[in-house]
Amino acid sequence: MTSHELFMHPTTWFFLAAVAMPLLKRIHPVLMKLALVGVPALSIVLIYQLPESFGTVTWMGFDLVFGRVDKLTFVFLNVFTLMALIGGFYSLHVKESGHHTAAFLYVAGSLGVTLCGDYFTLFAFWELMAFASTFLVWYRKKKKSVEAGFRYLLVHTAGGLVLLAGIFLRYQNVGLEGLAFEQIARDGATLADYLIMIGFMLNAAVPPIHAWLPDAYPEATVAGAVFMCAFTTKTAVYVLARAFPGFEALAILGAIMTLYGVAYAVIENDARRILAYHIVSQVGYMVCGIGIGTAMSINGACAHAYAHILYKALLFMGVGAVLEMTGKSKLSELGGMWKHMPWAMVFTVIGGISISGFPLTSGFVSKSMIIAGAGEAHRPVLLVMLTLASVGTFLSVGIKLPYYIWFGKDSGVEGREAPWNMNLAMLIAAFFCFFLGFGPGTSWLYQMLPFGVGYHPYSAYHLSETFQILSFTGLGFYLMVKKLTPEDHMSLDLDWFYRKGARVFMWVASKPIHAFNEWMDNVYRTIGTPLSMALARAFTWFDKEGIDFTIDGSARQVVEGGNKLRQVQTGQVQQYIGSAVAAIFVILAAVVFFV
Repeated sequence: MTSHELFMHPTTWFFLAAVAMPLLKRIHPVLMKLALVGVPALSIVLIYQLPESFGTVTWMGFDLVFGRVDKLTFVFLNVFTLMALIGGFYSLHVKESGHHTAAFLYVAGSLGVTLCGDYFTLFAFWELMAFASTFLVWYRKKKKSVEAGFRYLLVHTAGGLVLLAGIFLRYQNVGLEGLAFEQIARDGATLADYLIMIGFMLNAAVPPIHAWLPDAYPEATVAGAVFMCAFTTKTAVYVLARAFPGFEALAILGAIMTLYGVAYAVIENDARRILAYHIVSQVGYMVCGIGIGTAMSINGACAHAYAHILYKALLFMGVGAVLEMTGKSKLSELGGMWKHMPWAMVFTVIGGISISGFPLTSGFVSKSMIIAGAGEAHRPVLLVMLTLASVGTFLSVGIKLPYYIWFGKDSGVEGREAPWNMNLAMLIAAFFCFFLGFGPGTSWLYQMLPFGVGYHPYSAYHLSETFQILSFTGLGFYLMVKKLTPEDHMSLDLDWFYRKGARVFMWVASKPIHAFNEWMDNVYRTIGTPLSMALARAFTWFDKEGIDFTIDGSARQVVEGGNKLRQVQTGQVQQYIGSAVAAIFVILAAVVFFV
């Protein structure tokens, strides 16, 4: 890998900036803020200059590919770098340099996964994402956040081990060729391939391994949640689209996700938990599209990932602004906030109509492509499930969430407009929600997609269908508004199992294992310590009496012999000549006698 190729890799700048954040803050806080927006802006420029392949190195016989760019790669690189810029603006007011370090390492991990061409490189960046994002939860510095962060890290560590097991098994089965990160054939899929898919599915929050998301995301920092809603699940969508298009399990589970997420979102009270469950639902559309596996459905999954990152970030930013200004995020504690935070209200409503698929918004041109792909593939059951999920999305996020935060009964909560940088970030995201929704923006998005697009969202049938769904959903909310009034409670999901499992683990660690450890300590003190001392004394005796005696005795003999020889050396030449003559006569006598 040449230095030029290393320079071109977008992750390089995020790594350098992440390491430099504490130093930049110490020199001057303005430098840290410049890096927060300057590095993402630079990365947006860099991705347009990347060659198709770069950064290949050989390490211990393995070919590691740090750069592989095609149309599937580029669409995710484009939205990831754009989201990093928006997130940088949104977090300008955050003073902790460690928070920014974690955020940039998180972004670097996502870009590294997107660009990699082999499983070893993928795994390294994959784990970087998990560990870096954990600190975005911990930096909220509350007891619930610390606990949620530990659960989040443990779940992702377990998923990483499953992924690593699949990689090792694939290497054992196929050899070096199996480490290339390419599409896996459905017919020849092995246990190794399914383990890899499960590792990817965990990050995509596919039920039943999804509960980490609504558990951790609401406990993250205000700015951290904006980053987290954009990268982990959508990076998982990318790797699934790269390796497992057309797998039937993904189509079925994705459709289930869409309904599962909205079902919990409708009954939730905490605004950020509602949005977290809608990540599960909206990612379900993408997973289903990948599972269907046609060009139309995969295009729809990529387009929806692009649109979803922006409108979901906008929603998290709007709700986060309310939390930042009031300290509250539960719908039952809010209401009438439009008087105090009008700009945040406008931006949140834009995000709500975008996720609901209103015409002229990004959700309308992306989500409908997946549904059309299900129809084109003659999958009527999936089509109906995806359409029903649209109803729940508009009900819970398009109507319920903004109604009970901004309108509804005045809660008396005082607030003020969010800082300028937060409003600027929301403005950028809101702009793209409309820009992608019609005209040249839609064409620009469709041209980035991996396959040629022959889809036109603004057909009379689609418009008529959309207005009917939105109208009847709005009527349903009006009729059921009292029953949908939020209540102050928390709905436990499948995280109940690992919460209980954690208690079991702690009991096992504190009772049986602790008792066994105490027993081993007693055994060591009773038997091990005296035995060790006896052995030490025996070795000491052997060292002194055996080894030292032998070596010292030999040394004494050598010294005594040397002393005797020293006595012969008198220093008188006459004696030396006489001794030499006598020796010659002795030798001659011996020769005559023996011969």
